[in-house]
Amino acid sequence: MADTPIFDMKPVHVPDEVLEGLKKLPTATVYGAVRSMGSTLNVCEGLKAFSPGQKMAARARTLRFLPLRDDLHADTPKGEASPEYVAMGKCGPGDVLVADIAGDVKTVVAGDVKLLQLKMNNADGVVINGAIRDLGVLEDEDYDLIVYATARSLHGGPTASPAEEDIQINVGGALVRPGDVMVGDDDGVIVVPSWMAAAVLEHATEHEEVENYIKTKIEAEGVAPGKYYPPQPESFAEWAKVKKERGL
Repeated sequence: MADTPIFDMKPVHVPDEVLEGLKKLPTATVYGAVRSMGSTLNVCEGLKAFSPGQKMAARARTLRFLPLRDDLHADTPKGEASPEYVAMGKCGPGDVLVADIAGDVKTVVAGDVKLLQLKMNNADGVVINGAIRDLGVLEDEDYDLIVYATARSLHGGPTASPAEEDIQINVGGALVRPGDVMVGDDDGVIVVPSWMAAAVLEHATEHEEVENYIKTKIEAEGVAPGKYYPPQPESFAEWAKVKKERGL
C-alpha cells in the first residue's frame, strides 16, 4: 500500500482518463481514499440520486443562488449573460453543473427548458443543493443527464435567484471548488479535490483490487471475513506479488 502523497493543493485540470477510472469504482471506495488523504468533509449530505444505476465522475462547474432581493436582481446580468447560462455554457463532456441553493426546495435550479443547454453541450449532469423540476421531461426526452438533488419540486424561483458562477460553494456541507470532481452512484455523491483526483484514483483502484482479492480468499477458505478484512499491509503486499506473477 503506497504512502499518502504530499500535495501542493493547487487546483488542476482533471483529465478525462482520470474521470473514466473513477467511474469504474464504487463511490464508497473513492470516499475511503479521499478520507485517507485528509479530506474528511467531502460528502454532499442530503442529496439523492435521481438517475438510478448511473455512475458519475465529472468536473464541477459551479453556480450559486442567493436570497431574492430587488437590488441583487438589478445588479445581476439578464438573459444569456445570466450567471446560470454562463455556468451551463462552461459545461461540456466530462463536466457537471453544481448548484448551491442552500437546500431550498421551493427554488429549483432549472427545468427542462433551461437544462436544454446542458443537453446540447453533452454535459454529464447536475448536482443541486436544492430541488429539481421537470425530471420526467428530462427522462422522456432523453436529456441523458445524471441528476443529484435534495428533492423534486414543481416550484419555480420564488425565494432565490442565480447570482454567481465559477466560485467555491457549499453543497450539502461539502466545499466544492470549480474543477473539483463530483463522484456519485446510487449511494450518494462526494467531492474529490482536483489536486488529489489522480492520487485518489490510484489509491482507490489498489484498495478495490485488494478487497476483491481477499473476498476470493474468504470464499475459498470458507472463513469469517474478519480473518482478512479490513485489509492489512500484508494483503496489499500479497496482492502486489500475485499481480506481478500473473502479469497484470
